[in-house]
Amino acid sequence: MDSTTKNEKQPALLPGSSCPGPEWPEQERAERLARGAALKWASGIFYRPEQLARLGQYRSREMQRTCSLEARMKSVVQSYLEGVKTGVWQLAQGLEAMQEAREALGQAHGLLRGMAETVRALEPLREQVSQHKQLQALSQLLPRLQAVPAAVAHTQSLIDAQQLLEAYVSLRELEQLQEETWTSLGDLELPIFEGVGPLSEALGQAVEAAVGAAGQLAREDPALLVAAVRVAEVETGRTTSLEQAPRDWRQRCLRALQEGLEQVHFGTHLLPGPGALAGWLEALRVALPAELATAEALIAPCCPPHYKVVQLWAHTLHSGLRRCLQQFLEGPELGAADAFTLLHWALHVYLGPEMMGSLELGPEADVSQLEPLLTLENIEQLEATFVSKVQANVVQWLQKALDGEVAEWGREQEPDTDPSGFYHSPMPAIVLQILEENIRVTSLVSESLQRRVHGMALSELGAFLRSFSDALIQFSRDHLRGDAMAPHYVSYLLAALNHQSALSSSVSVLQPDGVALGALAPVEAALEELQRRICRLVLEALLVELQPLFMALPSRQWLSSPELLDDVCERTARFCRDFWRVRNPAVQLLLAEAERTVVLQYLCALMQGRLVCRGADERSQAAERLQHDAVQLRDLFLDLGLEESFQCAPVLLALRKLLDLRDPTMLGLEVAGLRQQFPDVSEEHVSALLDLRGDVSREQRLAALSSLQAGPQPSPPAGRRALFSLVPAPAPAPSSCLPSGPCA
Repeated sequence: MDSTTKNEKQPALLPGSSCPGPEWPEQERAERLARGAALKWASGIFYRPEQLARLGQYRSREMQRTCSLEARMKSVVQSYLEGVKTGVWQLAQGLEAMQEAREALGQAHGLLRGMAETVRALEPLREQVSQHKQLQALSQLLPRLQAVPAAVAHTQSLIDAQQLLEAYVSLRELEQLQEETWTSLGDLELPIFEGVGPLSEALGQAVEAAVGAAGQLAREDPALLVAAVRVAEVETGRTTSLEQAPRDWRQRCLRALQEGLEQVHFGTHLLPGPGALAGWLEALRVALPAELATAEALIAPCCPPHYKVVQLWAHTLHSGLRRCLQQFLEGPELGAADAFTLLHWALHVYLGPEMMGSLELGPEADVSQLEPLLTLENIEQLEATFVSKVQANVVQWLQKALDGEVAEWGREQEPDTDPSGFYHSPMPAIVLQILEENIRVTSLVSESLQRRVHGMALSELGAFLRSFSDALIQFSRDHLRGDAMAPHYVSYLLAALNHQSALSSSVSVLQPDGVALGALAPVEAALEELQRRICRLVLEALLVELQPLFMALPSRQWLSSPELLDDVCERTARFCRDFWRVRNPAVQLLLAEAERTVVLQYLCALMQGRLVCRGADERSQAAERLQHDAVQLRDLFLDLGLEESFQCAPVLLALRKLLDLRDPTMLGLEVAGLRQQFPDVSEEHVSALLDLRGDVSREQRLAALSSLQAGPQPSPPAGRRALFSLVPAPAPAPSSCLPSGPCA
């Protein structure tokens, strides 16, 4: 029989069977592998003929193994069947128990339906029993209930008479009766007790009012204060059976203490008006320490220790003052005096030994935990307000001082003098005093405010110096144009120079301790610029005097007569006669600039080409005239007080050598020497001097000028200022012909 016929005769497997089938490909594959492995094993064992004799042994061993496996399988199946039988029996027992329980529950349900009907039938009887109990309790409480209206009126009279302890006892009796009635009547509230609630509130308000006036009662009627505090403490620890919110009278008392204290010192009607801040702060300086002393000596003994009366007083006064100041700062902007007073009071007086820093204030106050009276923003706001207001005032004061000084410049009389004869005006002292006092007074407040005011003062001083300089320039223009001729124009310029010297010598008073040393540098630079400006104005006036005289120099008359320079010296001496009224070192600077101006005008005149010497005699006369003029100018300024080392007239002696040289071929050496003494001399200047000689050929001129280019540029001698660079160079000749000879 082939394999196909055998497969057809096998019965089909039922669904859910554990036997392998076509629907288990893994099991079928495993079975094929097992059969293949068995065939492979058998073919290997029985491959040789001599091993076939042992076939019977192999067969019996495999049969034993098969029987063992079948026995084990039967045992397992038998055990499984016994378990299934036990489970079926238990399920049958459970079903029987459930049916019995169901029957019992049905019987109980029927009994409950019968009892509910009985309860509904007894409900009217229960209500009658409850009413009977309420009537019985009411009949027992009736005598006491009849006295409730009288007790309420009596309690109210006790409250009005401020007999707080007696009123509280009476109120407690009423509330106890109310609780008993409420409990006995089954949470039923009787209208007769409607007045008890308002009565309780009235007593609470009376206690609150008494505690709010603790400061006054501690002096006049401490018993009333003690009674109010005792009532609040007893009431705080009591609980009621009524459905009412607890009355926390202790917190009400603490709030009343704070509000009453704040109202006494920081009420709206007590806030200061404009300009009254200083008086208000002074009153607080006296009142607040007295209030703390009263709290410690009189109020604290009337209150329980846990009230911490001294600490409460200190913190309440501080918070009230802080809030009051915040409201005050949010109002209209303060003036300079009020801002300064508030800053000084808050930062120094309030925390000082007279108030919160007092040694008499015990540790109970705990002032170390207090917040700053003024925040950093408040301090910044007050400092900015103070600086802006003071700056506006300083601007007005300085402008007023400047206007007063300018008004005196047009007077018929000379400037005022001090006992030493120097020109003097109170303006510098006024200016510095205004600024110094504002800087000094801010040191009483804080370093930051002092730095702000110091910077503002220096800024305004710089602006004042610029305004002063502008006023001097306008004064000079009006005078020189003839719009407003000043009788003593130069004298008032000299007085202004003394003002500048006074400011320069005293400006150091504006340098407070702790400020960088370079802070005054801009002001010092402005003062130096002002000094130069005044000197220029004085020298411009001197030029107006001297320029007409130098128009005739040099000339033939100048060669033969000293009258021209005599006029210059006389006019210069008359112009400088009041220089002695200028203080040192400004007078030396002014004399040096005047002498330098005269010498520069002299050099400018020489460079104009107005004179050409026609021979050796005229060159000798010109050289002698230069020497004489140099000596005359030196003596003039020595008499005026200028030291010889500061004079510029020796330049004329150097030019004299250039004119007095008899051999033109040696001009190069003289020009080189002139260049060594005065490095700023140019070819145009040397050419103008050679033109003055009148005997220099083109080759000699070129040789002399080439010496200016020989070698490195020399350094100017120490202490000698430039001269020739300030002398306008003459225009070159229109042709290559020399003024004194034929074309080369």
